[in-house]
Amino acid sequence: MSEKKIIAILGATGAQGGGLAHAILNDPSSEFSVRAVTRNAQSDKAKALAALGAEVVEADVDDAESLQKAFSGAYGAYCVTFYWEHFSPEKEKAQVASMAKAAKDAGLQHVIWSTLEDTRNWVPLDDDRMPTLMEKYKVPHFDAKGESNAAFTAQGVPTTFLQTSFYWDNFIHFGLGPKKGEDGVYGITLPMGDAKLPGIAAEDIGKCAYGVFQRGSEFIGKTVSIAGEHLTGAQMAGGMGKAIGQEVRYNAVPPAVYRGFGFPGADDLGNMFQFKHDFEEYFVGARSIDFSRSLNPELQSFDAWLAKNASRIPLD
Repeated sequence: MSEKKIIAILGATGAQGGGLAHAILNDPSSEFSVRAVTRNAQSDKAKALAALGAEVVEADVDDAESLQKAFSGAYGAYCVTFYWEHFSPEKEKAQVASMAKAAKDAGLQHVIWSTLEDTRNWVPLDDDRMPTLMEKYKVPHFDAKGESNAAFTAQGVPTTFLQTSFYWDNFIHFGLGPKKGEDGVYGITLPMGDAKLPGIAAEDIGKCAYGVFQRGSEFIGKTVSIAGEHLTGAQMAGGMGKAIGQEVRYNAVPPAVYRGFGFPGADDLGNMFQFKHDFEEYFVGARSIDFSRSLNPELQSFDAWLAKNASRIPLD
């Protein structure tokens, strides 16, 4: 048997990277092996990956030298950032620059970079349809990623740009789940009007990435965009209500109201949802469900995801 090609996975203990790691480890006939890159090799999740057969190495995305060591000898890498840990576009861009340089120096043959649109290509900074944030961005956690695509291109790294969607796991972990109203009825609140929101199970992002790696060089230099289903707020509320056995209403609010909710990142998310609403035709159109399923035949619908995860959604 020939030696398996190593995929170094940043964020291997997180949602996206964990999905990719498990997709490879659960496929006994895979041509790839997993090098799980994490800041803490002694964490429970890192140990669990090691028990499944992953090589676990420690590295820090803020330390370019540690990244280079983590990538050394690998065939490919999955690169992802976690903006919500620090809320800094500049920090995110610096991290991606380090990833791209490390990938170049290690001679990687295929990198998948988990990215998003630079919304300033649709809503320039001088466009007052939505406020400019931090003086340079419209949707900071989108724009910094989209701007960072150029880091991989400039280094000449063979890269697939994987544009993701809203993950339904945000209803569990991100505080976006149903809240009880004054009348005792639960509701989810989004500034999406009647527009459809492309969504996906976080683990399916990793499985789609595995599909990209399996297709070899087919998507190198290309942007691929994925989603599990396109649903309105009302459809998501209806599905959630059935899954938890209680009515869940959809509260559609204007983006300006959402931006004013005051939680960390509310202005960023308010602008993000407005972008998805105002450019629904583009944003939905870019994210083909059939294409996503061609990468990941196990792609879950929202109802399928709810069947597995509804009990994990906190009810305030």
